[in-house]
Amino acid sequence: MRILYTPGPAMRMRALLFFCFCLLFFQPSNPSPARAGTPRDTPPPPPPESPVLERYCGIPVSDPFRYMENLDDPFVLQWMKRQADYARAVLESIPGRQPLIEKMTDFDRRKPARVYNLSITDSNRYFYLKRTPSDETGKLYYRDGFEGRETLLFDPSDYQSGGRGTFVVSNVSPTDDGKTVAVSVAADGSEDDVILVMDVESATFYPEKIDRCRFANPSWLPDGRAFLYNRLQASAKHDIDRQKNSAVYLHRLGTDPSDDREIFSRRINPELNIRPEDIPFVRYDKDSARLYALVRNVDPRLTVYYTPVSELPKPDISWKPLLKPENNVYNFAATDEALYLFTPENAPNFRILKTALDNPDIGRAEVFVPEPKKGVLTAFGLTNEGFYYTLSKNGVREELYRKEPGRRKAKRISLPFDAGSARLSTRGFNFPEVWLVASGWTSDYKRYRYDAATGDFRNETLSSPAEYPEYNNLVVEELLVPSHDGTEVPLSLIYRKGLKKDGSAPLLFYGYGAYGKALTPFFNPYFLLWVHKGGVLAIAHVRGGGELGDEWHKAGMKTTKPNTWKDLIACATYTNEKNYSSPERTAANSASAGGILVGKAMTERPDLFAAVVPQVGAMNPLRGEKSPNGPVNVPEFGTIKDSVECRALIAMDPYLGIESGVAYPAALVTAGMNDPRVIAWQPAKFAARLQHATSSGNPVLFLTDFRSGHGIGDTKTKRFETLADVLSFALWRTGHPEFQPR
Repeated sequence: MRILYTPGPAMRMRALLFFCFCLLFFQPSNPSPARAGTPRDTPPPPPPESPVLERYCGIPVSDPFRYMENLDDPFVLQWMKRQADYARAVLESIPGRQPLIEKMTDFDRRKPARVYNLSITDSNRYFYLKRTPSDETGKLYYRDGFEGRETLLFDPSDYQSGGRGTFVVSNVSPTDDGKTVAVSVAADGSEDDVILVMDVESATFYPEKIDRCRFANPSWLPDGRAFLYNRLQASAKHDIDRQKNSAVYLHRLGTDPSDDREIFSRRINPELNIRPEDIPFVRYDKDSARLYALVRNVDPRLTVYYTPVSELPKPDISWKPLLKPENNVYNFAATDEALYLFTPENAPNFRILKTALDNPDIGRAEVFVPEPKKGVLTAFGLTNEGFYYTLSKNGVREELYRKEPGRRKAKRISLPFDAGSARLSTRGFNFPEVWLVASGWTSDYKRYRYDAATGDFRNETLSSPAEYPEYNNLVVEELLVPSHDGTEVPLSLIYRKGLKKDGSAPLLFYGYGAYGKALTPFFNPYFLLWVHKGGVLAIAHVRGGGELGDEWHKAGMKTTKPNTWKDLIACATYTNEKNYSSPERTAANSASAGGILVGKAMTERPDLFAAVVPQVGAMNPLRGEKSPNGPVNVPEFGTIKDSVECRALIAMDPYLGIESGVAYPAALVTAGMNDPRVIAWQPAKFAARLQHATSSGNPVLFLTDFRSGHGIGDTKTKRFETLADVLSFALWRTGHPEFQPR
């Protein structure tokens, strides 16, 4: 569901990779979507119902597919495999799907190198993952400085563990001197990381391998010979308690991990009241010479303790409180004398406070950057010559500001191009460098170094440039659409110049609406193939996200969650009224927590959509707390233990919203058997109930990937195939002539 972000000493707002794409389609000789063709093979029958009646907060709830929650049941597994085989056969028979994959491969060949996950050490050594057209996943490289010679350090395809699994690098953590690097690898989308440690100069591994590190982001100590890491308890993959009571350990190079010392956890720190589902982290911050212990869940309000690093050798570490949830701080950064706090307290669009490092007083902290009157503060970074921050307008236009030492007002910096999104990074307050990675809906990602002395930006993009003439004539419209309660919802539309607004164009909605995460403009030439085929791509910035600040998030969570899918319904109604498309040519796609968005929009207004594609979606949130990743998500969705929140969970549950005899749109529902975020039985139950209930005759395909998880860690080929499933299915069901069955 949500990728938990642990703030480092310098703030790096990373977009949540919640874009895994999946859909499916078929084709008739007549392109009218109302008469779309059907597969020649008979689909496998829906599974039998076996209702379980249970009362939640005094409300009787019937659950006809409760037995599917046992993923070890042979009958359940057999049904899922038969459904997957059928769905795969249908998808691969769609005309136009294979040409989409071929076009994606063509796009991929245009970039000789794609570079991502960049880390720069104090010694100016660059570590990054690079993928070439011949690679299925990124390999680890390093170089000294931007212009240094590149050296291959690690190829995950060469890594073997028991002879099974396709491994990818999920995290890279170098020491400050760049001489040693911890590399985390995981197999088949499981996110069950194994930490490996390499000596960089000799490109050799240390003997230890540390497994069960799902939240692997090791933090090195000052000597570069030891690091801190979080480790799960040993338990089965689908054990409901698998993610509970994890702990932070101290590992010294060359020693047996079984001897690692536990330094921060619920078990050894009972006085801190850490809950079983909370995730503990400890980070060493060289700028303040402190250890920061964080207790994380999906609540953005930080809980942080600290101690001088000199306390580490002591048998009992004394942790002092720094931040509590009631302080309402979402991120922080430290220097050798000050703390900078990123907070929405009395500032829904966020502001930045400053207080002393020693004896911090949060209540009396000075306002260092005030809340903007227009726009939302999104990130900040420290350097030795200035303070930088970014500001977003409606989540689709980013601005950069610099505040010089001793100056009260910040100065806006003109960017190289009008960026839809911009990610800021620095090396900390002891260094002058500041970089910006900027992009837009139709502008490829570029990485720039900013020179404060000259005001110039130097292009330091590590990825190869590429041309996409297919997208030279695109139109981007940024609109505000009134929702059910009059609130204006940002809507981004992308289409080819010359679009006839007569309702005939296929339109694909994408949205998310959870955790305060904003869908900022991203450039994806593969996803834009929808536009290349004459369609309209619509990104709905619904409530629950962070596009319009903290209040936008709070207006789409727990008891206010209905705003999330009602905003999408309003956007779909608007695009129909303005003749961008029509209901029989409209599809909706989302993933993970976005399953609530598209699932509830479908069950509440099935007449608005021709196809709906929830990927690895949270389709049964009422039962979420009965899954391994459920309890940690209570701050976002609520708990059945609270009567008010329990009713909200029932209201937001797409599975429970399905009614028999309703003409539902076509659906492609996907799951990953190795998914640690949304357990596979949630989409399985939704697909089963939808197959039983729908009266439309439209296909309901259920596709489980038994060698994948949440989409994180998939190979290049799998990503292409998954996206081709999404686009071809949607183009089939919305009547595109190239995707109709003969």
